[in-house]
Amino acid sequence: MRIAQVAPLWESVPPQRYGGTERIVSYITEELVRQGHDVTLFASGDSVTQARLESICPQALRLNSGIFNRDAPMMMLLERGFGAPAGTFDLIHSHVDFLGFPVARRSATPVLTTLHGRQDLPELAPVFREFSDMPLISISDAQRRPLPWANWLGTVHHGLPEDLYSYHPTPGKYLAFLGRISPEKCPEQAIEVAKRVGMPLRIAAKVDPADRDFFKAKVEPLMDHPLVEFLGEITDQEKNQFIGEAYALVCPYDWPEPFGLVLIEALACGTPVLAYRRGSIPEIIEDGVTGFISENIGEMAASVTRVDSIDRARCRAAFDQRFTARRMAQDYVKCYERLIEARYVTAEVQPSNGRHSVSLVGR
Repeated sequence: MRIAQVAPLWESVPPQRYGGTERIVSYITEELVRQGHDVTLFASGDSVTQARLESICPQALRLNSGIFNRDAPMMMLLERGFGAPAGTFDLIHSHVDFLGFPVARRSATPVLTTLHGRQDLPELAPVFREFSDMPLISISDAQRRPLPWANWLGTVHHGLPEDLYSYHPTPGKYLAFLGRISPEKCPEQAIEVAKRVGMPLRIAAKVDPADRDFFKAKVEPLMDHPLVEFLGEITDQEKNQFIGEAYALVCPYDWPEPFGLVLIEALACGTPVLAYRRGSIPEIIEDGVTGFISENIGEMAASVTRVDSIDRARCRAAFDQRFTARRMAQDYVKCYERLIEARYVTAEVQPSNGRHSVSLVGR
């Protein structure tokens, strides 16, 4: 199958450090190539891939201080990623959210869009009603709940390469917080949990410019506590040791988490997860088996005392069974085939407005 993967330009594919969407695009792309598909990746020029790389800009936008108008490379991404002549690709897989909808609607090639973010913002509903002909993939069933009427083709949970992280059978003596510092990720609550149970907390996290004021006001003052250690951003290689040697991963997220990539990174290492019942969390973590799901900070602190009842081997087994890149790519190929078949069936009847409207609501 000839497949185009259209990635955001904010980070390289894969990202050098933090960047969930670009990381997943990389895992999909490399696994599709491994399975024998002809894949073209539209991304920044510093991306690394076994696919054919179509470079839109020399460097990821977050790292390139020489670009003052970031809309310009994004415009080129839309034109080149969606504008290939008919017959160039069997399918275009977009990861640029609804930004690609206007050009995707007019594309001669079927376009499938994976939504990577939250969908509960009120301003999004008019966009998805206007572009109700766009086939969509959710990364969790929870993610699609605010828009149950949208044209969902399926849910495909994220996956990681099976050898990316190693199983760590012996727990360490610290709690871990991993990801980014932001109000919805609630790192200050992770610190409070550590203080309540008297266990060290190590924080490996990115601070975006938009969240710097929050970090300065709400989080940085708490870093002086002797139990707290802030490491900043870390690489995949560093994450293997950081997560794997943790007693548990603490995820006190207070927002409708669309997926939570760090959760399955922890499972791959055999590390239990402590999280609130928000968004996709119950789809990923089995309460009492691969971690504990809490309703509030008091329950989360209490669950730390029960972590030793979790079998770390079962955490890794859950990853192997449900969250590998191989499974993810296979699920996507099934969705590609469904969309191509449906597009082929409807192509003989051209609507007067020139749109190919394919309704394929499903899991």
